[in-house]
Amino acid sequence: MMLNLVEHVFLCLCLIAIMVKRVAVILSGCGVYDGTEIHEASAVLVHLSRAGAKVQMFAPNADQMHVVNHCEGKPTEEKRNVLQESARIARGDVTDLAKLDVSAFDAAIIPGGFGVAKNLSDWAVKNKDCTIQPHVEKLIKDFHKAGKPLGMCCISPILAAKILPGCELTVGQDKECEKWVKKFFIIIRYFWMFKKFNLSLSFFPSSGGRMLRQQVL
Repeated sequence: MMLNLVEHVFLCLCLIAIMVKRVAVILSGCGVYDGTEIHEASAVLVHLSRAGAKVQMFAPNADQMHVVNHCEGKPTEEKRNVLQESARIARGDVTDLAKLDVSAFDAAIIPGGFGVAKNLSDWAVKNKDCTIQPHVEKLIKDFHKAGKPLGMCCISPILAAKILPGCELTVGQDKECEKWVKKFFIIIRYFWMFKKFNLSLSFFPSSGGRMLRQQVL
């Protein structure tokens, strides 16, 4: 039986929550164009809650790359802090990413949104030559080294692809998206599953890929 995208994401999150109970969710602000994609963050939190996982949210205590007016989709002159903006999603219960102790958690999940490409990295402007925010890079390396699962939604798998040698990502069955992603530096796989439990789960719907090309490239 074929599963749709939502069912795949739900199944993967349930598998994580069944095997682990303490999950760190990494946010990148609040709002799809300059922070965390709120729908994705909400879906992650709902499914983890239903599966009985204990969740703590984290975000870098740093300025956003820029602020986007979400009514117009255009940058403004404002300055906002990633941690403070992430608190909108977390209802205030969010911790500075610098304080994350990998030993205190069994898994980490990073929802998507352009904040991943702008605040957790500079991929939005540098593409394959991007650098990763230091605390994010440490998080991914430490969880991977400890053999703990990393869940990544939408554009966030680029973080693992940049940091972890041989990382594999999924992009669904979209041939156009496949050609675009191959210009980066990752290996494509046509199945929604994780090959090794300590590598990232990549939820990369093709519509997200198209939106990313339109908004960033």
